[in-house]
Amino acid sequence: MKQQNILIIGAGLCGSLLALRLGQRGYNVSVYEMRPDLRKTDISAGRSINLAFSDRGNKAMKLVGIEDKVKALCIPMNGRMLHDKEGNSFLSNYSGRPHEHINSISRGGLNALLLDEAETHENVTIYFNKKCLSVDFENTTALFEDHESKNEFVEDADTIIATDGAGSALRRSYYLERKFLFSFSQDYLTHGYKELTILPNEDGSYKTYKNALHIWPRGDFMVIALPNLDGSFTVTLFLSYDDGEYNFNNLTTPEIVTEFFQKEFPDALELMPNLVDDFFENPTAPLGTVKCTPWHYKGNTLLMGDSAHAIVPFYGQGMNASFEDVVVFDAILDQYEGDWNKVFEVYENTRKKDTDAIADLAIDNFHEMKDHVANPIFQDKRKIEMVLEKEFPNEYSSKYSLVTFNEHIGYREAMLRGRAQDKAILNMLTDGLISLSDNTRDILNKVKKETEAILEDDRIAGLH
Repeated sequence: MKQQNILIIGAGLCGSLLALRLGQRGYNVSVYEMRPDLRKTDISAGRSINLAFSDRGNKAMKLVGIEDKVKALCIPMNGRMLHDKEGNSFLSNYSGRPHEHINSISRGGLNALLLDEAETHENVTIYFNKKCLSVDFENTTALFEDHESKNEFVEDADTIIATDGAGSALRRSYYLERKFLFSFSQDYLTHGYKELTILPNEDGSYKTYKNALHIWPRGDFMVIALPNLDGSFTVTLFLSYDDGEYNFNNLTTPEIVTEFFQKEFPDALELMPNLVDDFFENPTAPLGTVKCTPWHYKGNTLLMGDSAHAIVPFYGQGMNASFEDVVVFDAILDQYEGDWNKVFEVYENTRKKDTDAIADLAIDNFHEMKDHVANPIFQDKRKIEMVLEKEFPNEYSSKYSLVTFNEHIGYREAMLRGRAQDKAILNMLTDGLISLSDNTRDILNKVKKETEAILEDDRIAGLH
């Protein structure tokens, strides 16, 4: 049975991890990747240079036995370093529990490691420069084009799994062939993003605090920065295409770009003498959410990772969610191995509610990061949550902690409980029913009681 041939489309983070895991399970795996081999060619391995790696993603690294190798690529980030317009900064920890942190990791470095690990298995073969044009999901074949020769060729397999990202060829085939009822949505934010850089000091050291995710929140837009192992930071500007005094469509000259940063991000500008060059060399890219259903066609084909559920990057969970896909899929294989139709069906039924939830949470967090983090009542809420997590580490977790550090619960459960808690604390702060000076046990009891009341109201209203 294990001699079954599996074809994976896409050798990015999700595809390379899936190839590694299925290789470990004894399947014959062929992976076809559109881009050149990132280990041999200096290419951007996807769009973002570095990513936030947290507990859900690490669960997958434990599964395939490479946790220590991945840890060597990580820079711990203990919290958000918030920067105001005057150049003041303060660190807001992610959790009141000192051991809980997220990590900055190089997309290319992690992808290369996963490819190396997958290729240690003789039953895994990875082909580069092979673009998937379409998938015949009824006959389980895929049409490819060789990048160099431009020749087209067909590959068949016992099952095809597409991990080819937001522009998935399999998802496009599902949609265009109209052989079954396929629902698909792609929603863009009004904002796009552009990557910039804070280069290291001449001695290779970091120009600003290393172990944090830096945020310059400005209401309708923001800049963030994540550290890299070489002493640099990858900086991302999130800005509207059209709205506001400054937007991507009117930042057209070096003078206007410099003026914008001088006015809004003066302390960041001091660290970025290369700003203008970066701004005009690097592309502006859109931010979108993809949802679709079904993810599979019989036992023949399956969408996984961003091809099934691309999300915006504001919870730092896109990669982690795709890695968790593999963990969930692997557990279902343990139960139903040999019956691909059942495996795919149970996988989608188990997973989709959680990926829909993290997509919605990521959009929530976009508004939180660019605006709410600078709001005094939000800051009071965070202070209360930090105290509750610190004093009652086993009794309270904030929404962020539920999503990021509680990998044993699904995203949907984390979202419902987290939103109810946020509502409870903000309501009681606004109404003067709790304050930072109150006894912390009393605050905890009130928050728990109000949270349960909100959850019950939502249940009665049929919201979950």
